[in-house]
Amino acid sequence: MTELVHLKCVPCHGGVPPLSPEETDALLPQVPGWQLSRQEGIPRLVRTIRVKGFTGALELANKIGALAEAEGHHPALLVEYGRVTISWWTHAIRGLHQNDFIMAAKTDALVQSLG
Repeated sequence: MTELVHLKCVPCHGGVPPLSPEETDALLPQVPGWQLSRQEGIPRLVRTIRVKGFTGALELANKIGALAEAEGHHPALLVEYGRVTISWWTHAIRGLHQNDFIMAAKTDALVQSLG
């Protein structure tokens, strides 16, 4: 487990630059299994978690949603039969922030705790 899981998200209301490619490259190894993706020109951290059935996917999405609400940082969630795809990025800066890596690590810890 990386140190990121122990950090808290800090409010990001814009006006700060997104992480540079070098900063992103340095943090990415700390969240193994997450892929860097671009959608609509915006870099995002994306991971698909496999679960059992649609009910399992809904339950996981709800747990990720509760985690996101507690941290004040919210992902895009795609719920499908047998899987949930999570995308983290910071809307206010249209890019990646350390918060996204923190939440990716916290998502991994949550999934690991569920078995």
